[in-house]
Amino acid sequence: MFLGHFAVAFAAKRAAPSLPLGTLFLAAQLADLVWPTLVLLGMERFEISPGVTAVTPLDFISYPWSHSLVALAAWGAVLGLVCLLWTRRPGAAAILFALVLSHWLLDFISHRPDMPLTLEGTERFGLGLWDSVPATLAVEGLLLALCVTVYAKTTRPIDRTGQWSLAALVVFLFAVYLASVFGPPPPDTAAVAWSAQAIWLLVAWGYWIDRHRSAR
Repeated sequence: MFLGHFAVAFAAKRAAPSLPLGTLFLAAQLADLVWPTLVLLGMERFEISPGVTAVTPLDFISYPWSHSLVALAAWGAVLGLVCLLWTRRPGAAAILFALVLSHWLLDFISHRPDMPLTLEGTERFGLGLWDSVPATLAVEGLLLALCVTVYAKTTRPIDRTGQWSLAALVVFLFAVYLASVFGPPPPDTAAVAWSAQAIWLLVAWGYWIDRHRSAR
């Protein structure tokens, strides 16, 4: 998924209002934030295979360090521990841990059977939502719309920036997602890995939005 990961981060603001939206984005998208760097380092691998699914031409060959359930549990534990030491809020730390793990669950729903459980095991899992473009767009679009609504009801803008920056991000996420689904396949794997680094900018966007909104 793509929109779905941002969606759960938006909704998590209700459970952890003390955490900035950017931090929630960081947790929910941690797997995809570390993945492109691991690809560029040669530690994980994928291929561009048009038709491998209806939604994306990316064929994920090996990505245990970023996307296995065991690895995400470890990443989540580290992030949760850092949060606990920094904020002394066990509830907030637990939310971050859950958000990191949610990445595996949402990808399990959308991916074909390529999601690993462990670092070295051969078992792969996935329900294959990406085999249907209409179903994928409906599920991700509805999920994002519902969760952004939760965030909007949990917070309120303190100035005009807090209002339009949120709307702009939602429009941008939809635009990028539709372009990835209906656009041509990427030229090569390096281009995908480098462009995926832009997710860090979306994390920064989340921090910016939250600076201009407050809890209701």
